[in-house]
Amino acid sequence: MEQKSSTENTQLVRGLGLSGAIALNVNLMIGVGPFITLPLVIQAMGGPQAMLGWVMGALLAMCDGLIVSELGAAMPDAGGSYAYIRDIYGRERLGRLLSFLYVWQLTFSAPLSIASGCIGFSLYAAYLWPGLLHPVGSYHLAMHLPLVGLLKGDLVLARGTVVAVAACLVALALAYRKIDMIGRVSKFLFLGVVGTILWVIFAGFTHFHPSLAFDFPPGAFRFSAGFFTGLGSAMLVATYDYWGYYNICFLGGEVRDPGKNIPRAVIYSIVLVAALYLAMTLGVIGVVPWRELLVTAHSNARNFVISVFMQRIYGPAAATVVTLLILWTAFASVFSLMLGYSRVPYAAALDGNYFRSFGRLHQKHRFPHVSVLTMGLVAVAFCSLKLVDVIAALVVIRLLLQFLIQAVGLIVLRWRRPDLERPFRMWLYPVPALLAIIGFLYILISRPNFYKELRYGFAILVAGLVIYAVRAWRRGEWPFAKRSADQART
Repeated sequence: MEQKSSTENTQLVRGLGLSGAIALNVNLMIGVGPFITLPLVIQAMGGPQAMLGWVMGALLAMCDGLIVSELGAAMPDAGGSYAYIRDIYGRERLGRLLSFLYVWQLTFSAPLSIASGCIGFSLYAAYLWPGLLHPVGSYHLAMHLPLVGLLKGDLVLARGTVVAVAACLVALALAYRKIDMIGRVSKFLFLGVVGTILWVIFAGFTHFHPSLAFDFPPGAFRFSAGFFTGLGSAMLVATYDYWGYYNICFLGGEVRDPGKNIPRAVIYSIVLVAALYLAMTLGVIGVVPWRELLVTAHSNARNFVISVFMQRIYGPAAATVVTLLILWTAFASVFSLMLGYSRVPYAAALDGNYFRSFGRLHQKHRFPHVSVLTMGLVAVAFCSLKLVDVIAALVVIRLLLQFLIQAVGLIVLRWRRPDLERPFRMWLYPVPALLAIIGFLYILISRPNFYKELRYGFAILVAGLVIYAVRAWRRGEWPFAKRSADQART
């Protein structure tokens, strides 16, 4: 297996520098998420105290960012979390199972992430073309599975679904490129992403009314059960919006000087995006009363709240321009998602821990073209799902089968391999790792009806365990390898 990893690093090109790495992360982190989810965060906490959800989400992102910074600098291979989980828990032992389960859940969660950006793209486009929201058909799906229970979901087809699919296909075409060209494309998209959010912030603070921004309802900070469940719901949305700071880790085998550039890209991205999110949210609620945003959360206007915000300040022309810029940011996040996630099945295939075809590199440009195509086309199939359901299911699945395993894994790695070369070491170890674990568990269980999304995660886990067990038994891999050897001796 070590030989395969070495081969991988000689085949991939380390052509991505710090600025390109930051651009890829920020493109993914901002995307369309905060422009759509702002009313949902206000709704979760019932007032301007929703800013606390963004703050807690940023702190949680930084704690986990320190985890992936240390792991990414020490193990700068393609695949990111897949490679970390595999090596921490043992390539031929438990790590083989856990890393397989990570790639397995990514088969669902990565295309869902990509599709969420495409769906958001189509929803904001509806500000310019309201007919895109016109429904064509809807289907309610329900399935009862043993050990899991009832799984429910909704497929919603609208005219905008065509726009979402088109955005996905265009991003796929752009991601089908060599890595040094990808860096240039990312920087170009980055300019539009940051320019958009800076304009929104400028508009908010030049028309800011403190009486609106700090109009807290009675008992806003009373530490009741409702406060903590609301905070959990707000943090779930904030966690989704902050995701992407680890995107560069998936491309670890293509980053120049990864021991320095991976931690810097992760930390700088979190600090930059957290500052932008907090400033944007404060600016918006200083112009639009939070009670109005609360009503917006239950109407079609929630799909393009920033467009309505800019229309109120500058008029319809400015609203049209900002909508086009938000479409730019949504597309940039889809592009970054598709690029980063495609490297994970590639890394697993090189280890023989996933389908062999995913390990193929483009003959000329040396990038995992089969994996890129698969991620893009599966995402197309998910573009008919409801955005709110996608976000909740995504967060729960990823926390269960990636972030918690990875956070615990850093502590395990420190204990098992204290001699490992670590170009970057977590600040204040082990406090950030422990806070990340506590924060992830809080998000999982603190929300109303949290068990609904847990069923999705559990269903994927059970299916992955069954598939791994059958595959490992047929191939004589862990945990069946030792049994096979014992039977051979008898």
